[in-house]
Amino acid sequence: MSWSSPIKEVFGNLVGLKSSQIQSLERLYRRRIPVSEFCSHELAGRLVEISSELRRQIGILVNRTGSVEYVIVGDEKGLVIPELRDYPLGKRVMRGLRLVHTHLKNEPLTEDDLTDLTLLRFDLVAVLLSPPGKAQIHAQLAWLSPDQRGASTTTDQIIPLERIELDCIHFIPELEADLEKNARLVPKATDVLERAIIISVTTSGTRQEAEDSMAELRELSRTAQVEAMDEFIQRPKTLNPRFLMGEGMMRDVVIRAMQRGASMLIFDQELTPAQMRSISAMTELKVIDRSQLILDIFARRAKTLDGKVQVELAQLKYLLPRLSGRGIQMSRLMGGIGGRGPGETKLETDRRRVRDRITSLERELKELSQGRDQRRKQRVKAGVPIISIVGYTNAGKSTLLNALTKSDVFTEDLLFATLDTSTRRLRFPREREVIITDTVGFIRSLPKSLLGAFKATLEEMRDADLLLHVVDASHPRFEDQITQVRAILAELELGDKQELLVYNKADLLDDMRKKDTVAFIKVRQSARTQNSVTVSALERKSLKPLMDELQRRFWPKDEEDTIQTVL
Repeated sequence: MSWSSPIKEVFGNLVGLKSSQIQSLERLYRRRIPVSEFCSHELAGRLVEISSELRRQIGILVNRTGSVEYVIVGDEKGLVIPELRDYPLGKRVMRGLRLVHTHLKNEPLTEDDLTDLTLLRFDLVAVLLSPPGKAQIHAQLAWLSPDQRGASTTTDQIIPLERIELDCIHFIPELEADLEKNARLVPKATDVLERAIIISVTTSGTRQEAEDSMAELRELSRTAQVEAMDEFIQRPKTLNPRFLMGEGMMRDVVIRAMQRGASMLIFDQELTPAQMRSISAMTELKVIDRSQLILDIFARRAKTLDGKVQVELAQLKYLLPRLSGRGIQMSRLMGGIGGRGPGETKLETDRRRVRDRITSLERELKELSQGRDQRRKQRVKAGVPIISIVGYTNAGKSTLLNALTKSDVFTEDLLFATLDTSTRRLRFPREREVIITDTVGFIRSLPKSLLGAFKATLEEMRDADLLLHVVDASHPRFEDQITQVRAILAELELGDKQELLVYNKADLLDDMRKKDTVAFIKVRQSARTQNSVTVSALERKSLKPLMDELQRRFWPKDEEDTIQTVL
């Protein structure tokens, strides 16, 4: 008894085809192409013949052994590539499949063809043509180029099929090796965990605002130990609801990611769950947005029990609407929570477990909050004034706290270096003191749900008698940062709190005066008009005007006294 291999599926537009025509398409799977050729003359002729008969584009996807893996039927204008589950990219640079297809109007390779080549990373794409009055079949080929500068592909001329001299046995492996080598040549920093392309697609604001936001995204990436290999900014008239960015930009992004060895795309805008899945499926790269990146930083840097609970709660609230039907494994986050209920799907189980964990964390956070309430009541009972240090991330808040109180709160030149609240006592003459608290830094586009999760930080600010608003005076957009912080405070219903602006990093202003006099004058004028204090948290002698101002605000009757501080 002989066994025949199962008939493979014909993909695409089969509407209106006769059974005999579908059988002709199915028989294409039996064809074998010599390993050295991209397509045999006989098979090319058959593809053109069937395409002409059906008045539809016909395509085949061929693997490197010469076997036809997919047969696809399109319409007059193009064809749709099916999901290539059997040929995932993973860490490979190229797919291991080549696309050979027809064009009814004998036109050369189109932008859609080159987009398929780039996004799906085919070994090559070939179009078969039958020009009027010519007996020979012509062809045009395109492939990804490792040394391209701006162009995404290398495209051959349209020439007769028999004149094409392309040895696929050597050409494709060598091309793949060159592409991989090109990516490896980009030096990798020793502390980098991943490489990414950062992307902004926005219809609002100015180009400068988009560039400022991207500069912050680069810093966020650095803080998360992700190396931003390149960046793209697109400001279309309307956003693509499915991919956010246009297909042309998507093609450029994938090519750049391949060239630079990037495995991740980071978007400056918050993506919907559907957009995240669509972009990831199309590019086959890991896709995250600004919120997810911030959450990752928070998860790494939270040290106290309060901080860890708040971070996990924020992560789960972000994750819940993004659970897809692909079955996300929750064991790493959930530990030993619950088991499956009878008849539940994996997705339903994951969602239920996440909701249960959120409820548990909120209960734990409430208990921790009660402990903080007791400590705050003791401070209020003692009549000790409370100061909360607020400001944009990386403005120098923790460094200022250390300088004022001679403490050693963790500081580093990174965004969100401080996530857990730190409380210290600041002593004044006559046995007077204040409680001073360091808080998490603010940043533009910080999700409200994330701010809501950091209840401990917000509670400290609500109890404060004074907000010490620290500003990085050396930052070129310091005024925008002041506006952003005040806007967030207003959203948190803290806009009516008494505020003292502290222009920090005065030690950098001398260099600014030499390099950019206009910027230096702008800082000086702003500091005067805002009734602020200018200091350098790295130079303790510069803190005396700040101490004077604090004593004047809390103990105005002592204003005539000279402060004998430890400075």
